Amino acid sequence: MVVIKSVSAKDILDSRKEKTIEITIKTNAGKFKSSSPSGKSTGKYEKKVYKKSLEEDIEVINKFGDYFAQEIIDEFNDLNRIEDILEGNVGANTLFAFESAVLKAVAKEKKKQVWELINPRAKKMPRLAGNCIGGGKHSQTNGKKPDFQEFLLIPNKKTVKENYESNKSSKEKVQYLLKDKDEKFSGKKNDENAWMTSLNDKDVLDVLDSLKIPMGVDVASSGFCKRKKYFYENPMLKRDSDEQFGYIANLIKNYQLIYIEDPFEEEDFESHAKLLKKFPDSMIVGDDLIVTNSQRLKKAIEMKAVNAIIVKPNQCGSLLEVKRVCELAKANEIKLIFSHRSGETSETILADLAFGFQADFLKCGIEGDARELKIKRLIEIEKNLK
Repeated sequence: MVVIKSVSAKDILDSRKEKTIEITIKTNAGKFKSSSPSGKSTGKYEKKVYKKSLEEDIEVINKFGDYFAQEIIDEFNDLNRIEDILEGNVGANTLFAFESAVLKAVAKEKKKQVWELINPRAKKMPRLAGNCIGGGKHSQTNGKKPDFQEFLLIPNKKTVKENYESNKSSKEKVQYLLKDKDEKFSGKKNDENAWMTSLNDKDVLDVLDSLKIPMGVDVASSGFCKRKKYFYENPMLKRDSDEQFGYIANLIKNYQLIYIEDPFEEEDFESHAKLLKKFPDSMIVGDDLIVTNSQRLKKAIEMKAVNAIIVKPNQCGSLLEVKRVCELAKANEIKLIFSHRSGETSETILADLAFGFQADFLKCGIEGDARELKIKRLIEIEKNLK
């Protein structure tokens, strides 16, 4: 059993050099710390990252230290004791960092890995989905860029390590392909370490199609949808919902896309359902549509809107809610894709959560220290299973 003796919080810088929260707890099992990532492209139904501000959440945690002194945590579900105290007092980032630190302490005390606290019989390794070329909100540029936010490579080799190496070498090849096709390409990367280009969505897909690797897109369409119209900038045009459906459907057919995330805005369950009915063998993925929220997932299930969902633990903060979302998805044969955020830290618990909850995919970029640490943690888990 873990007894929490003291708690402290401070701010640190994420991979975008923006402030996020880090929490340290002292327990009978030792000292443990954890931090939370921060998203840039956020769904409007996500929980607030901090109740009012990062500074106020830090103040609350530092003041609340004594409240946890009597709390004894022995298993994953005991996180409800943390939530009973913190609910309504802090935001999602703070709750996630706190609960992550607690899980590390429980794992250490029990001489287990964090993933074993979730499912000690876990065996299936998540497949990697890596953001190779970026656009949308993740790519800050004065010139043209793709309207879609991410263009993903999703290799399907035997091991996590092989998929990691495949994505790294493919991304290197893509650099030279972009040089040939995009005269403005300068080798710059965006905040997820994906290549930035002035090419439009179709031209990017042409480049990646030449690799002959399964691929997908994160359209992140809420980012350019206003009043039920999709405003594209490269080239400049607007599409209504029906035109957006036709455009996405053509891309799926022409490029054999296996993964399409947020093809319609975050209120439009109907269009997602229509697309899934037309392409049942592709993954129609909800991120902004679901925001790791069990109630929104229930609505998506009722409407048959998606067959895969993004799980970002800091969207809800509560790892107990993450568990509810994962169990509900599995019960309805909906694939799980655990995902990083654009502002990442050196925290690696995402890999343990993805494996423990037996996710189908881990979407974690391809390179960059904060992202590779998570992939390397997954490789370490895989190695230790053998």
